Amino acid sequence: MIRRALAALLVACLLATAGFAHESRPAYLVLTQTDDVTFDAAWKVPARGDLRLSIEVRLPDDATPTSEVRRALVGDAWVDRWTFTHPAALADATVEVVGLRSTMTDALVRVERLDGGTQVERLNPVRTSFVVQGAPTALDVAATYARLGVRHILGGVDHLLFVLGLLFLVRARWMLFKTITAFTVAHSITLAIATFEVVAVPAELVNALVALSILFLGPELVRRLRGETSLSIERPWMVAFGFGLLHGLGFASGLTELGLPRDEVPLALLSFNVGVEVGQLAFVAVLLALGAAYRELGVRWSPRARLAPAYVVGSLGAFWFLTTLPTLF
Repeated sequence: MIRRALAALLVACLLATAGFAHESRPAYLVLTQTDDVTFDAAWKVPARGDLRLSIEVRLPDDATPTSEVRRALVGDAWVDRWTFTHPAALADATVEVVGLRSTMTDALVRVERLDGGTQVERLNPVRTSFVVQGAPTALDVAATYARLGVRHILGGVDHLLFVLGLLFLVRARWMLFKTITAFTVAHSITLAIATFEVVAVPAELVNALVALSILFLGPELVRRLRGETSLSIERPWMVAFGFGLLHGLGFASGLTELGLPRDEVPLALLSFNVGVEVGQLAFVAVLLALGAAYRELGVRWSPRARLAPAYVVGSLGAFWFLTTLPTLF
């Protein structure tokens, strides 16, 4: 069974990554064009108290500042604002975040053009710079947001942990297909309605509810291993759909942080959702392949070892929920 084949791997991976859920805060750079050659810049850098992460924006050499940098501590981040000009409106120019290589932080960059076109990039310690496009095509927008969707789901330990819990809960492949499909449909619905601001739920509440969904799976997995039954065990697709609605709100908050191009909102939303699904299916495929490999090796687990994934999932869900409580008040 998948649950036995992946038990040891689950414990090792989750204990190694438990400290990173909701901990890595990216930096944000927004460059907004205001006329043919002028841009407003906003640079948001994570802070710990009064300490500021040591990363800076490097614009092309022919960019000329036209105002002083105004720095302020806003919440848990330092925000720099200034204005500059560039003779080619940054077309084909390189923008770099200096100091990113020595951190574990990503930097999200958004370039908003006067004609409504938008370019979104995600920089990291390996890729610290990018070239500004003159006029992004629809294909560029689709590719960019699909990549962002893949990175968002693969970087969301909480979302992946919920999917992993579902894999341990499900008995048969057909039921697994129904369960994953239900989760996909549900979070696609709330991702869309939240992005178009049909509903608005505070991110802090969403994070708490997502943590509760993971906590919920822990006891259900224990019941499953003890041979007991419940609605979740008999019809896991219903649980996947219900909690998938919550996870879709979490995806929407991530997409809101990235921003959407004003003239390509439906395309960007669809591409981001496709990227999320590709990342999710890749995660499931890897786990199923590992399960098949363990079965071929004839690995056997003791009853206590088989219970370990359930307790790890439930404990991490409880931990994340408790850490979100202070943000709700």
